[in-house]
Amino acid sequence: MSQSDLSNLIWSVADLLRGDYRQSEYGRVILAFTALRRLDCVLAPTKDAVLREQEEKGKMGLNPEPFMRRASGASFYNSSTLDLSKIIGDQDNVGPNLTSYIDAFSPEVRDIFERFNFAELVERLVKNKLLYMVTEKFAGFDLHPERVTNAQMGLVFEELIRKFAEASNDTAGEHFTPREVIRLMVNLIFVEDDDILSKPGVVRTIYDPTAGTGGMLSVADEYLMEHNPKAALTMHGQELNDMSYAICKADMLIKGQDVRNITAGNTLSEDGHPDAKFDYMLSNPPFGVEWKKVQKAVQDEHKLQGYNGRFGPGLPRVSDGSLLFLMHLLSKMRPAKDGGSRFGIVLNGSPLFTGGAGSGESEIRRHVLESDLVEAIIGLPTDLFYNTGIATYVWIISNKKPAHRKGKVQLIDASGLWQKMRKSLGSKRREISDEGIDIVTRLFGDCTEARMATLFDAEGREIGQQVVEAGQPAPQAPEGGKVKLRPLSLLLPNRAFGFRQITVERPLRDKAGEVVLGTRGKQKGKPQPDSALRDTEIVPLTEEVESYFAREVIPHAPDAWIDPEKTKTGYEIPFNRHFYVFEPPRELEEIDAELSEVTKNIQRMLVELAG
Repeated sequence: MSQSDLSNLIWSVADLLRGDYRQSEYGRVILAFTALRRLDCVLAPTKDAVLREQEEKGKMGLNPEPFMRRASGASFYNSSTLDLSKIIGDQDNVGPNLTSYIDAFSPEVRDIFERFNFAELVERLVKNKLLYMVTEKFAGFDLHPERVTNAQMGLVFEELIRKFAEASNDTAGEHFTPREVIRLMVNLIFVEDDDILSKPGVVRTIYDPTAGTGGMLSVADEYLMEHNPKAALTMHGQELNDMSYAICKADMLIKGQDVRNITAGNTLSEDGHPDAKFDYMLSNPPFGVEWKKVQKAVQDEHKLQGYNGRFGPGLPRVSDGSLLFLMHLLSKMRPAKDGGSRFGIVLNGSPLFTGGAGSGESEIRRHVLESDLVEAIIGLPTDLFYNTGIATYVWIISNKKPAHRKGKVQLIDASGLWQKMRKSLGSKRREISDEGIDIVTRLFGDCTEARMATLFDAEGREIGQQVVEAGQPAPQAPEGGKVKLRPLSLLLPNRAFGFRQITVERPLRDKAGEVVLGTRGKQKGKPQPDSALRDTEIVPLTEEVESYFAREVIPHAPDAWIDPEKTKTGYEIPFNRHFYVFEPPRELEEIDAELSEVTKNIQRMLVELAG
């Protein structure tokens, strides 16, 4: 059974809840019981061994907890003689038995069900005389790891959350990221690291500060196991939403991870891993969400700790906290002398260019670019996420750039590398194709420039595309057709994104048109500036200010001068501008001929109608 069919089967429990529960409440019941049934199935094969350890070690006066944990074959256990099958066998005591069963789990599992508010769920199901029917239904689902792999179970949880989000008019994208986007990001953070992909016994850490249900961590683990089964990835994360946190923690438990590494709370105001550094990191923070709730804590850290804290470079405007998460990840990077770090973060377009010179956003961009931390920025297709159709970008940040990348940023325009989905999911109408993921991974791995050649036949129909890497010839146009080339991958120096904002002053004049001179202090005898004529100019860092001023300003305003005290340095990344290709309009004769032909056709049709 596919994970989609399985999630539909599980969601069918909603038929029992209809009438007693609102649609928006279905998901909390279904997700909690799905997690319970999964844990129940995971522990089933070792149930007897765990109970034997409990009895034997109890008689010996020993603490049975570590022995039961080892006997369970997992990183958790349940000390009750009950399971879901036995619970539904005593129809009159389902409520007390279910509560007793939950209480018998090891502490890390009990925390999961506390996050689900499971006791309240059970109480309400009892009140509505639904507890037995719901428990019986879930006891019939076979979620044993031999039938449903961890990867499939993760997708089932994501599908259930999507259904829950649609039913409650919630935002599914706050809980998880499309799997193909995660696969692309995982490819990019691992592709240059031969050690972790090839050496046996290597151990690395990975962290997601906006973990959701743990999808990014799970895909990273799957990727590594596929390429190097003898490597190990220790997962860490933090999640604000209780339900997502509970599912993530359950998933990590089943994978044998130390769930103490998964913490709850707001990453920006209460860092759950304050002193930790990581080898790899992934994050998809919420797009364009204000951070007013944590404003005081963030501003205090910025003012009091500066660069010793997480937010030293600056603070973005309160309406969008995306760059706060980027700075948080910067603070978690392992020093380069200890092996360094690489991370991928998904951001919307705003962090690329919002804020002028001297603003918080510009200063953050300045910090990462002048520190040579940005390896690449990849523009993704629109309509890719479940809750928004906006353009998004993956930033790859590293403090262990190989020599051939130093001083450069690679921009890759993957906005055209998509395929239409057979069925839309919310705002998600497209997905990145496997071929698209391979193209981006290869271009990034090779650190090469490239163009995309689109071939058209004689009728102007698109008949194919081909990646043309630097040094390769463009393909031949088909007979009667043509080839269009557009940039696909660019390598630009860090300084290409910097600029100086200069303030251009012009003299104040009296009624007679004479220049007004200063009479006191340093301004004595100097022309006074006219604030009404004040202007600013943007000068790229790659150009000398004096040359620019002489060429662009003096010919139009010979009396102008620069106020050096007001000069500011800024950084922006005008992604789309670098990939813009000008297409000249058609010749007027061609347009006239086409209009003439259309007019003749209209006149002919009118004559036929009149006849």
